[in-house]
Amino acid sequence: MIKDYIINNSHKHASKWLVLGIDVAITIFNFFLAYVIRFGITLDFDTISLVYQLPVVVALSGISFLLIGSYKGVVRHTGMRDAYNLFLAVTVLIALSGALMVSSRLSLIPELLNIPVSIICIHYLLNIITLTTSRLLFKYCYHYIKSKLGDSSRILIYGAGDSGLITLAAVTNDSHKSVTVVGFVDDNPQKIGKTINGIRVFGSKLIDQSFVSKNNVNEIIVSIPHIDKKRLSDISDKLLKLSVKVKIIPAVNDWIDGKLNVSQIKPIQIEDLLDRAPIALENQNIKKELEGKVIMITGAAGSIGSEIVRQASLYAYKHLVLVDQAESPLYDLQQELLSKGVDNFTPIVADIRDHQRIETIFEKFRPNMVFHAAAYKHVPLMENNPCEAIKINVLGTRKLADLSSEFNVDKFVFVSTDKAVNPTNVMGATKRVAEMYIKCLHNRSKTKFITTRFGNVLGSNGSVIPLFKKQIEKGGPLTVTHKDVTRFFMTIPEASQLVIEAGTMGNGGEIFIFDMGESVKIFDLAKKMIRLSGLNYPNDIDIEISGLRPGEKLYEELLADTENTLPTYHKKIMISKHDEGDCSLVLDKIDDLCIMNLLNQDNLIVSKLKEIVPEFISKNSTFESIDKKRVDNYKAPDKNPSHNRKRTFLV
Repeated sequence: MIKDYIINNSHKHASKWLVLGIDVAITIFNFFLAYVIRFGITLDFDTISLVYQLPVVVALSGISFLLIGSYKGVVRHTGMRDAYNLFLAVTVLIALSGALMVSSRLSLIPELLNIPVSIICIHYLLNIITLTTSRLLFKYCYHYIKSKLGDSSRILIYGAGDSGLITLAAVTNDSHKSVTVVGFVDDNPQKIGKTINGIRVFGSKLIDQSFVSKNNVNEIIVSIPHIDKKRLSDISDKLLKLSVKVKIIPAVNDWIDGKLNVSQIKPIQIEDLLDRAPIALENQNIKKELEGKVIMITGAAGSIGSEIVRQASLYAYKHLVLVDQAESPLYDLQQELLSKGVDNFTPIVADIRDHQRIETIFEKFRPNMVFHAAAYKHVPLMENNPCEAIKINVLGTRKLADLSSEFNVDKFVFVSTDKAVNPTNVMGATKRVAEMYIKCLHNRSKTKFITTRFGNVLGSNGSVIPLFKKQIEKGGPLTVTHKDVTRFFMTIPEASQLVIEAGTMGNGGEIFIFDMGESVKIFDLAKKMIRLSGLNYPNDIDIEISGLRPGEKLYEELLADTENTLPTYHKKIMISKHDEGDCSLVLDKIDDLCIMNLLNQDNLIVSKLKEIVPEFISKNSTFESIDKKRVDNYKAPDKNPSHNRKRTFLV
C-alpha cells in the first residue's frame, strides 16, 4: 500500500507554503537553541525577553524567506542554487536582526526586543546548517524510500567528465523513475578510483559480466560528447555482451534549450554505430541558391523527398510544390509542415507519367528548381515488373525533364542510385537510362540538368534496417540474402543534404557521386541489431540465409574512382568524367524503348535496355538468358564471358 502511494504520488510536490512554514518553525527552534547554547540548559537568562522576541523573529524570518523565495524550490531536487538561496535568506534575517538590535540600543524600540550579538551569530550559523541539512535529508530520504519501495533502475554512466555529471543530474532528478547510479566508467587513469558527488569512478576494464551481476546493473548510459562512431561501436560491442540496456545521450547541440532532458536519453540505435562521419555542407551557398525560388519536389512524400522538403522549408524560398501520387503519406507530410508553422507550400496528388497533369502544374507554378526524387526503387519487384520500372524511372523522368526544359526551369536535380553503376538489375538499368537522357538533354537546353548518386539510405522505406526491426519484433528469424553481402549506407538527412548541395554547386551536365566510406557487412549488421534489442544470436533470434534475390549484387561497386572523377570544393563529393557518347543515337534508342514498352513484353524491353546500357549484365535473374544469347551471337571464345569479361567502370 505504501509502495502504491509513493508511486502514484511521486509526481506531486509539497506545497511551497508548507515548506515556508517548516523553514520558519526550524528558525524559531534554532532561536531558542541559540539561547540554550549561549546560556546553558539552566536557562539562566531573561525568559520574558525571549517570549517577546520570538514573535518578532517569526515575522523577520517570514519576511526574509518571502523576499528571497527560498521556499519555492522543489525539495526533492535540492541543488546548489537552492542552498545558495537559503544562505541569502538567512543572511537577510541576520541583517534584519542586527537592525532590530541597533534600534533597541538607540531606544527606538523597547529594550525587551534587544537581541544579543552572540545570539544573532549563533542563530545565523544554526540556520545555515539546519535549513540546508533538512533539505538534503528530505531529498535523500525520498529517493531512498522510492528506490526501496518503487521500481528502481541501477545504472552506470560511461564517461566521468562534464557530460557525465550533467547526465547524473538529469537521471537523478527524474520524478517519473527511481534511479540508483552505481558508478561512473572512464578510461582516464587519473579519474579511476576517485569519487564524484560520492559516486565511484571505475575503469572500463573492470566492467564485465561479474561486475554487472554483483552490482545488479541493468542499464548503462554512454555519456561522451562528440564521440566518433568507431569508438562508440567498440564500446557498445563490449557493453551489449553484458545483458544490460545500453543508452546514449544526444549530441550537445540537440539538447533542449541547452539542457539535457532525461527523455532525450534513448536506447542506442544501429544508425548511431555505423562508421560514417557526418557531412558538413555549405549552408550559406544553399541559402543563397534557394532564396526567393519556387521549388518543385517530386516523390515529396517518400523518404528522400520528404527530407528534402523539410530541409528546404528552413530557407527563404518563395513557394514549395510537393508532388506525389501517394495520398496518405503526402497528407502526413502536409500535417507535419503545418504543425511546424510552415504554410507556404502546395501539396499535389499527381502521377509523373501523366503528361497533361504535370504540364498543368508547371504552367501554374512556374518552378525555378525541380528536385526529382520520384522513382520505383525495389530491385526484386522491378525485376519482375520491368514495364512499370521503365514507365516511372525512364518515361516519367523524360516527361519531367522535357517540361523543365520547355518551361525554362533553372536547375533540374535528379536523384539516382549506385545501382546504376554497371547495373545487374532492371531498376539500376532504368535509372542509368534516365541519367543518360537528362545528360544528353542538357546539351540542347537552357536548363541545367544535374544528377546525384548515392548508396543505400538508412531507415528509408523498404530498406534492410526497418525490415530487421520488424523481424525482431516478431521473434525472428532475420533474413539475410547472403552471408558475405555488403552495402554502403548513408542517413536520410545526409542523402537529402547531398541532393540540395548538388543543386547549389552544379553548373549542369554533372553526375555528382559521393564518397560512401566503408561498406557494411549485412550479416554483421543483423547480429548487431539483435544485440541492440537486448537479445542474443543465435539463442534468442537466429539469422536465416535466404539466397540472393533476382537482380541483386553480392557487392555494390564503389561510386568513386580517382581515375574517373573530378574533385569539388567538398572532399566527400566528386564529379563523374564519363561521356555519354553520341547523344542523338542515345535519345533515339530511349524513344524506341518507351514505344516498345507499350507492348508489355518483358524480354523485348529488357533486351532494349541492355542495348542502351551495354554494361547491364543481369545477375540471379531470368534475364540472364538474354546475355547468353548476346554472347552466343558474338561467338565469344569462353563458356560464360558475360560474367567473366572485365567490366568497364562507368560512373
